[in-house]
Amino acid sequence: MDSGPDHDARWGRQGHPLDLDQGEPEEPAWGPRIRGAAPREPDRGRGEAWEDLPPSARLHGSPADPGLRRRSPAGGRMWRRVAVVLAALIAGAGLVTGAAVAALRLTAPPERTGLMRDALAGVTATLPQGWSTGAVAPVTGFTSVVRDGQGALVMARPVPGPVGDVGKATAEAAELYSRLLLKGDRVSVVDDRRTADGHTRALRAEYKDVVNRPAFLRVMLVTRTDRSVLLVGLLQPEDDSRRQALDEVMTSVR
Repeated sequence: MDSGPDHDARWGRQGHPLDLDQGEPEEPAWGPRIRGAAPREPDRGRGEAWEDLPPSARLHGSPADPGLRRRSPAGGRMWRRVAVVLAALIAGAGLVTGAAVAALRLTAPPERTGLMRDALAGVTATLPQGWSTGAVAPVTGFTSVVRDGQGALVMARPVPGPVGDVGKATAEAAELYSRLLLKGDRVSVVDDRRTADGHTRALRAEYKDVVNRPAFLRVMLVTRTDRSVLLVGLLQPEDDSRRQALDEVMTSVR
């Protein structure tokens, strides 16, 4: 085994020919280069020394300056505010338009959906929405009938012969059909007046039992030169809006 001076010099110690104990050779220092670590040489551009860097910077390098954050110009903020204001105005206009449409629907007159023609009585009547003509009147002698499907009806019939006292004839007809159709425990007159072409009388019937709600009956006598027409309208149960529809049908008779 070679233990000469050259061998000892190679391992970092001076040997002697009479030195029997050569000792263990010293191993070179192990300093592997970690991938991505900062170099030991100073960064001339930054003036940094490797020994002055913290451990994290030695491994990953000193952090780079992210630069100044880009700020949106003042004009961008102004346009965003304008867009928000415009969106609010559009939404408000939509609400106003919807409210206006709803108000027009509520205040608009009932839609006309049909026409009743009675050739025998010689009359016609326009029908609001929900009303329709019936095939046969429920009371003998009437030649036409219209219904709303919820308990309201209007019947028409011709009156034979001349009518002397229109008011008295209307009151007698109201009394007759009140006993026939209403049969109330208490019946009161709620309207009695002359019209442009005749007379009208309305009655309201109340009942003692809790099943039958108040009912409404209107009798209208329309006088003409050649012949007269009797109209009878019945509504049960009574309701203000439905009573208005009933009166509209009766007053539309021509």
